[in-house]
Amino acid sequence: MNIVIVGDGKVGATLVEHLSTEGHDVVVIDRDQKIVEQMVNSFDVMGICGNGANCEVQLEAGVQSADLFIAATSSDELNILSCLMAKKAGAAHTIARVRNPDYLNQLPFFKDALGLSMIVNPELDAANEIAKVLRFPNATNIETFYRGLVDLVELKIDSGNPLCNMQLTDIFNKFDIKILVCAVQRKNEVIIPRGDFILQAGDKIHVTAPRGVLVSFLKQLKIYKHRTRDIMIIGGGKMGYYLARQLCETGGYNVKIIENNLERCEKLCELLPQADIIHGDGTDRSILMEQGLEGQDAFVALTTIDEENIISTMYASSLGVSKTVAKVNRVSYEVLESIGMDSAISSKAIAANRILAYARALENSGEESSVQTLYKLVGGQVEALEFKIESDFSQIDVPLRDLRLKHDTLIACIIRNHKVIYPGGNDCIELNDRVVIVTKSNHISSINEIFE
Repeated sequence: MNIVIVGDGKVGATLVEHLSTEGHDVVVIDRDQKIVEQMVNSFDVMGICGNGANCEVQLEAGVQSADLFIAATSSDELNILSCLMAKKAGAAHTIARVRNPDYLNQLPFFKDALGLSMIVNPELDAANEIAKVLRFPNATNIETFYRGLVDLVELKIDSGNPLCNMQLTDIFNKFDIKILVCAVQRKNEVIIPRGDFILQAGDKIHVTAPRGVLVSFLKQLKIYKHRTRDIMIIGGGKMGYYLARQLCETGGYNVKIIENNLERCEKLCELLPQADIIHGDGTDRSILMEQGLEGQDAFVALTTIDEENIISTMYASSLGVSKTVAKVNRVSYEVLESIGMDSAISSKAIAANRILAYARALENSGEESSVQTLYKLVGGQVEALEFKIESDFSQIDVPLRDLRLKHDTLIACIIRNHKVIYPGGNDCIELNDRVVIVTKSNHISSINEIFE
């Protein structure tokens, strides 16, 4: 596909990397000549230095024949205007990044009135991900499919866990609970396991099961953590605001935000009357202790500096805070693993996943079942994808035992009439089903590609 990306910040650069690697013809537009040159030298893309909302610049980038136009600059208004211009010039599909909370209630209007294909709010999406983890603190990460009906939960197996040295096929026999282990990370290796796989201490497993079944399973293992109640958030920026607002609206949480900008604190007091807003440096040990860090159920570090977030969460963990989450965008997955981070959230990665899923669906539009949702797991080594089954899918009503899946690929679940099926060999995929697969293969855009 022909794809034009305006803005080469964190989200834009991530998209350039993935989309160019997947073989798309990508053109990057940015005002900074050095950034454009860096992208052109690093990836197989074209670059143009200029204003992404300028008609002449867009035409030079070939927007009139673009299959997809993505505006991801730091300015919401410029992104919206760029998409409007691109649509008028002939771009088939447009995606805008819009982050300002002031526009939150207007996003449906923007989408419909301006003909946008998608609006992405990285901070809001990241806040939603953090809220899911706080509601289920056993998980280090949770990926959600089909309107929240299916969860793919990441759990760490510590020493002493009854699952240590247990074969996967023995889990049901011992606990009488049906769960599916879709992927296992063991040190730097990622495995799509079969039934004879044996779990070890230190493994991170990606499990799918109904939430109630998973809770019952963790209780049997005697490792279930009850939902967090007292939550301390460091950083009252967009993500901190979105997270605190969601928690306050849900109810049942005591939310405290520590923010070092006095003017922002005053604004947060108006926006979040149910939360405690503290003016201070959230990385200062004395302030953290004064505000009762040791008595918190969860600690969430959302400052603009990755290193501060990492150090703060490690300090909170050392004091016995059972659940910690850090916003991290620039530090590599391998580094986070090596220092034993609990949960790390990257807003750029979450936004990029949404846009990549849309691009995969466009690439396969009108053909076999297309990608509805996409998540990159374990530092991008594994993909979890949701497909909708259309009439031209070649394996409809064929028992799964008769299908030959590619190596390192697994059918995690089938969703039919809003019910989740964790399939066995006698189950079939039917028309209009939603199917979630987990695979180590890259760039799968059609479910037919998972078969040999």
